[in-house]
Amino acid sequence: MSRVPKGRPYVLLNMSMSADGKIASAQRGMNHFTSKRDEQNLYALRATVDAVMNGARTVDTAPIKMDSGSAKFRRTRLNSGLAEHALRIIVTGSGSLAAKAEVFCHHFSPIVILTSSRCPKRKLRDLAKQADDVWISPGRSIDFPRALTHLHSKWRVKRLLCEGGGGLNDAMFRGDLIDEFHLTVCPLIIGGSQAPSISDGIGFDRLNDARQFELAKRKQVGEEMFLTYRRK
Repeated sequence: MSRVPKGRPYVLLNMSMSADGKIASAQRGMNHFTSKRDEQNLYALRATVDAVMNGARTVDTAPIKMDSGSAKFRRTRLNSGLAEHALRIIVTGSGSLAAKAEVFCHHFSPIVILTSSRCPKRKLRDLAKQADDVWISPGRSIDFPRALTHLHSKWRVKRLLCEGGGGLNDAMFRGDLIDEFHLTVCPLIIGGSQAPSISDGIGFDRLNDARQFELAKRKQVGEEMFLTYRRK
């Protein structure tokens, strides 16, 4: 495992993509194009962490609970000394998160919302009613190093699993905050210049600035490739 700066969690990223690097269609459809094996891989990773983090659009556009899966995976967590379900973290810089999102209908673990000073006061009040903790980053964008420090100090998060989407991943990569990267490559082509990819948003202007990872593990199951990269 890579060495992690003191005071923040070890951050894993888990994503699935088509063979041409897309995570959904341009209309944000086809979110579930992977296999049952990939779903099991997701829950196996969740079983190793204190917290799971998703961006607001991921939570809004899919009926997800951010849960720990079947009894097998919940037992794995308990046997490892973890809570039965991970802390759930939702990221929304502007506060544009549906109050009726599926995730808020399930109360098996605390929900933490990371937002910024761009979030209107009315939205802050609404989010505070839905979440157990609303952390406001100074400035108009979320300061992720500070956010991770908050999660580490207040919620005792030692291992954090980020699950996208592309905008959130981009911010985490640019902040050099991803320590381990799990990628499932699926045998289909989605295409489309507007279709989201693993890391959307600002990106890096120069290739020399791109984040470097080393391939630590690879495994083929059926027609899918499961790859694990670690910080170089």
